[in-house]
Amino acid sequence: MELPQYPNTALVYDRKKIAKKTLIDLYTNMLKPRMIEEKMLILLRQGKISKWFAGIGQEAIAVGVCMALKDDEYILPMHRNLGVFTTRNIPLHRLFSQWQGKASGFTKGRDRSFHFGTQEFKIVGMISHLGPQLGVANGIALAELIKKTNKITAVFTGEGGTSEGDFHEALNVAAVWNLPVLFCVENNGYGLSTPTSEQYKCEHIADKARGYGMESVIIEGNNILEVYETVSRLAKEIRKKPRPVLLEFKTFRMRGHEEASGTKYVPKALMEKWALKDPLVNYQAYLRENEILTEVIELEIKEKIVHEINANLNIAFNEDLIVPDLTKELNDVYKPFEYQEIKQSDKTKELRLIDAISEGLRQAMEVHEDMVIMGQDIAEYGGVFKITEGFLEQFGHERIRNTPICESGIIEAAMGLSISGIKSIVELQFSDFITSGFNPVVNYLAKSHYRWSQEADIVLRMPCGGGVAAGPFHSQTNEAWFTKTPGLKVVYPAFPADAKGLLAMAIADPNPVLFFEHKALYRSIREEVPENYYNLPFGVANVLRTGQQISIITYGAGVHWALEVLDKHSEIQADLIDLRTLQPLDTETIYNSVRKTNRAIVLQEDTIFGGIASDISALIMENCFEDLDAPVKRIGSIETPVPFAAQLEEQFLPKVRFEEALLELLRY
Repeated sequence: MELPQYPNTALVYDRKKIAKKTLIDLYTNMLKPRMIEEKMLILLRQGKISKWFAGIGQEAIAVGVCMALKDDEYILPMHRNLGVFTTRNIPLHRLFSQWQGKASGFTKGRDRSFHFGTQEFKIVGMISHLGPQLGVANGIALAELIKKTNKITAVFTGEGGTSEGDFHEALNVAAVWNLPVLFCVENNGYGLSTPTSEQYKCEHIADKARGYGMESVIIEGNNILEVYETVSRLAKEIRKKPRPVLLEFKTFRMRGHEEASGTKYVPKALMEKWALKDPLVNYQAYLRENEILTEVIELEIKEKIVHEINANLNIAFNEDLIVPDLTKELNDVYKPFEYQEIKQSDKTKELRLIDAISEGLRQAMEVHEDMVIMGQDIAEYGGVFKITEGFLEQFGHERIRNTPICESGIIEAAMGLSISGIKSIVELQFSDFITSGFNPVVNYLAKSHYRWSQEADIVLRMPCGGGVAAGPFHSQTNEAWFTKTPGLKVVYPAFPADAKGLLAMAIADPNPVLFFEHKALYRSIREEVPENYYNLPFGVANVLRTGQQISIITYGAGVHWALEVLDKHSEIQADLIDLRTLQPLDTETIYNSVRKTNRAIVLQEDTIFGGIASDISALIMENCFEDLDAPVKRIGSIETPVPFAAQLEEQFLPKVRFEEALLELLRY
């Protein structure tokens, strides 16, 4: 590769006290991704890779930041930060295999580009929804604080990403918690084709830090020495005095957002102006002028890189294409976890559902000594339902953390804790509010293990359900949103003893679990609950009543509605199945019951269309059709939002309609 020669550098360099070896390493580490990218652009035209997001012209930022950090400090890069991956010395054949969708890549062909992470090299890649990684960086930094490691975390985003809500939530949380995070914004002029003048009104992105009480610095992103020196200085300071800093790197994107989009929308004069500030060309000229880089040294560096690229390309090209393995694909959705029973003690006490959950949480905090609970008002106040009352005094602020109102940012932080090996629980005040954090749940937590074998060791507690006159924004039971999403587990207990045992299991399981808690049952349902710490397995339904006439399949409040109806009609001999967990689902118990009774009715509180009752009905039809003496009946709430007035809510909920449908089905 022959770089163009400029008589004078367009950038002003200040060596300060940087050693000669480091100066050469900075050059080498910028040259390597540039040469790889030029090769990739050739392969793209040859159809040997599917897509490419060029970082040509921005190498100084990735390399400077990466070299300023220690190798065991996490970096969360974007798709133009090839220099992070190469500076961390990831074997090139693995990168090349990743881009070709081969098994030696980091995602086993399941994702492309830089959508992967690697614990070995302390890199956590992006997802296409750019914002979540900012909150994930907060969680990693929080883990470093908890572990007292004196390490920092660096996370990248572009100027376009700063318009997303995740950016603002992440900055606010980092500032409030004094997290050691470097928020690195690569301001390269355009979000795809949208110029910065149409993206934000302030003069500099760095100005946004002021609103969060955060320090910010503007850096010439094409000046490798300025990037390296500034980030090195800040990193040393933050390791001693943890705090977040927003870094705005002024740079420019010399190629399209991705190669297919081109750059026709960029004024020619602007492109020419930034071409003169090429970080590699200018730094090469500076090193030559100061007799740091000789032609001999330069030739040796280039020959070594060329050989490394070609040798590793051969390895990747010669690797066989992936042979699909259905069992392997399905098994990799969740991290394997073997249930080990912790038995219930004979000593019991009567507890309400809410008390059993609180006791289960407290005992789990004692068992998992670094586990963190996060949520709004959960510390001094004890949560809106008082489930964590007294936890602050026992476990301290570090583990019982009040959060700002930012569901997305906190769920993302929980993911960062998981990456760092710390379990966490996030309390949603109401399950309805999960919509404000929906993206990280279904796109980050759910897909993480399948993509790059990184578990999301998180429990989301979801107070849910109607019957308490709370209206349309505090009464939904929205489990079907998540049973649909591969990678998530969904638990929905109806009794105190089940809730306590299943909660212990949810916390022990390294996969993301949504734990639904019906608010109307919190203080109305009580029973004898074992006093010790115990667990119950997922995917095992509980048959509460047995009979030959009909199978009643339900969960949550529906269990208690069904019990009331059966108590009222003692002549009905029914199997009453409390599912307890919806993902995984105990289909064996359902099928065995239906094959015995030849009739089935599925009761859910959720609105009927698209709910889990529909899938259970379909499963019964597909697997037990010849055993049925009547159509499978689904009962759910009517197709409206949840109303507030008691008489309207009574009409909305399916309790009365269930009794009518049950009797009708028995007469069929």
